[in-house]
Parts: sequence; C-alpha cells; structure tokens
Amino acid sequence: MIILSILFFVTSILYSSVGFGGGSTYLALLLIWKIPYYIFPVIALCCNIIVVSGNCFNYTKAGNLNLKLLLPYLIGSIPFAFIGGSLPIEKSFFEILLFIVLALAGFLLFFKFKSYDDPNQTYRKIPNLISIIIGGILGFISGIVGIGGGIFLSPILFLIKAGKPKHIVTTASIFILINSISGISGQLTKNLVLTEIHNYWFLFLAVFIGGQIGNFLNLKIFPTRILILVTAGLVIFVAAKMGLKLLI
Repeated sequence: MIILSILFFVTSILYSSVGFGGGSTYLALLLIWKIPYYIFPVIALCCNIIVVSGNCFNYTKAGNLNLKLLLPYLIGSIPFAFIGGSLPIEKSFFEILLFIVLALAGFLLFFKFKSYDDPNQTYRKIPNLISIIIGGILGFISGIVGIGGGIFLSPILFLIKAGKPKHIVTTASIFILINSISGISGQLTKNLVLTEIHNYWFLFLAVFIGGQIGNFLNLKIFPTRILILVTAGLVIFVAAKMGLKLLI
C-alpha cells in the first residue's frame, strides 16, 4: 500500500497542477491494485474532492471564476452525474469503459495542451442548450465511471473556444468538484460497504499533500502547457497499462 500511496501522491501533484482531480488515474491504480471493486469509485471521487477543493479556492480567489461559462455545464451535469453514479455496472464493462475514458482524455489533452497558455486566443459564446447537453453527457459518463469529468470538459472548451484559458481551467475545477459530490451521492444509493472507506485514509492524506504541492507548481513555477503535456503523458501511459491488462 506504500507504493499505491506514492502513486496517488504523484498523480495528485500532476493533476492538481493543471486544475484536475485525478479521478480517472486513481480508478485505474485501484483496479490494478485489486482494491474491492464496489468501494473504489467512492475512494476516487473523495480524492477528487480533496484535490480540486484547493484548486477551486485558489482560482476563485484569483478572480478567474466565470459563472456564465460554468453554470450551463453544471445544470446539465449534476442530475446526470447522480443518475450515472446510481447505475449498477459489471466490472468487465467498467474496465473497458475506463480504458476508453483514459485513452480519449489523454489524447484530447495532448492535442490541446498549447491552448492552456495562450492568452490571445479568441473565444465565442456557446448557446446554453449546447452547453447543457455537453454537461449532461459528461456528467452521465463521469457518474458511471466515478470521475469528475473535468479532464474531458477542459479540452472540449478549448476546442470550441468557449472562454479564456483562466476561465476554462477554473470552470473545469469547479465542474470536477460538483460532479464528484453528485457522483458520490449516486454511488451511495448502491449497496456499498462504506465502513471500509476509513481503511484507505492514507490515500486521502497522500492526495491532500500532493494537491497542495500541485497548486504551488501551477501558480508559482511551471508553465501550464508543460504541466498539461506531462499530465497527458501520464494519462496515456495509464491507458496503455489498462489496455494491456484487458488483453492479457
């Protein structure tokens, strides 16, 4: 479990440094470590909340919150994240879905990483209905898998040029936080043995410390596009490991 804690720590540093929570990679690691299947979506979502809470506070404090950009996506995602989280899912299907999620997220980040440090990028107003639909789709997928969804929302917003980089990163962080809470609420409707969560307190501690370090790296040291590129590499690597596991 020491190695798993270290991996959670490193993951939280990388993801928090770009405004994400790391839920997708936590899930993959828990799956690889053969943690009981019924409990690890809640563990991953709790880690998400711990990590992105600091991001949300720092970004909002810096004046980067754009409610007009954020709200339509939340309106669509919150109910569907709950519905997705409440649905039972077979482990074999979950593994395939997680592999697809990781692969898509990694390549989306890889192809859009340059946009994260482009203050001159033009942006346009996206119709609220389109934003709500996107939020609903991502919320539903996030609820089923047990992630926050920001790792998809952020590159999508850059792709459609929905806002300034600082607003998109903040939107993705808050999206992850609220979606994770909604997803946990849905997961708790299942027959989960919640008394086991306390056995993984060391993972929560690891991501808390890593999240604080990641925030510092983002705000003080490295350019965001470099951190995004590293994060994309990590996601693609984990996806490749998942793919090999499915084939063997």
